[in-house]
Amino acid sequence: MKHLHISNNVSFRHEKLAGMKLIQSRENPYFRELLKLAGAARARNKAGQTLLDGAHLLAACLDAGHIPLHILINQAAMRDAEVNALLARIAHVPVTQLDDKLFDQLTELKTPTGLLAQIEIPVVQTKTMHFGMLLEDIQDPGNLGSMLRSAAAAGCDAVYLSSACADAWSPKVLRAAMGGHFALTIYSHQNLIQVARAYQGKLYATSLQATVSLYQSDLCGDIAFVIGNEGAGLSVEMQQLATHKIIIPMPGKVESLNAAAASAICLFEAARQRQLK
Repeated sequence: MKHLHISNNVSFRHEKLAGMKLIQSRENPYFRELLKLAGAARARNKAGQTLLDGAHLLAACLDAGHIPLHILINQAAMRDAEVNALLARIAHVPVTQLDDKLFDQLTELKTPTGLLAQIEIPVVQTKTMHFGMLLEDIQDPGNLGSMLRSAAAAGCDAVYLSSACADAWSPKVLRAAMGGHFALTIYSHQNLIQVARAYQGKLYATSLQATVSLYQSDLCGDIAFVIGNEGAGLSVEMQQLATHKIIIPMPGKVESLNAAAASAICLFEAARQRQLK
């Protein structure tokens, strides 16, 4: 790692960039740590850290009161006004420039954003869930991220994930959730059977065999929606623990909905009812 020397004919909005360090070797120990965080859930869980990709996620993180451990940028980001504005908010956080080829290895985007933030995964404290979701074995990162985004937008306070769910703090899930992580309490690697048994509120599960419509249900008070795997649906145990079975009316010629779409419909009907109270 060496210091980066900035040409005099380039103007930077953030003075700190002039003295930051540059990583050019793939064998750099810190870069190898970053590679593990970007690519492996086990490494993220062990370190209790992850990477945020892009200015939008960093802004959401900062707005929620979280401070990153380290900022990583490529050459193009050094001239980006939005990046510089974010750096001005966290002037005490170290910034490192990565060679463009190295930076590209840390992101799955075809067009890199040029900005990554290394953060600590928030440590959550157990508290009462008033409006939330229990997600069983949601394996597609895009679906999981979409569900978290919908939960945050609808005003949920908590989401519980079974151990077989996709890693909630993976780059793909983070991008799909678009900052929703920082508006929710996310409990990963949970025994949902135990969570459901202990929950004092109402547990709603959608079912094609149900006779009560979502729109006929009272979705106020302490409630949680129980959503199952994209293909297999809810396990028998979780179906039995649901206190209310509901159906989403589908007048069109479609038998079922994507898990992310179904959860969004349920969440926003609940949000509508709760706003009227």
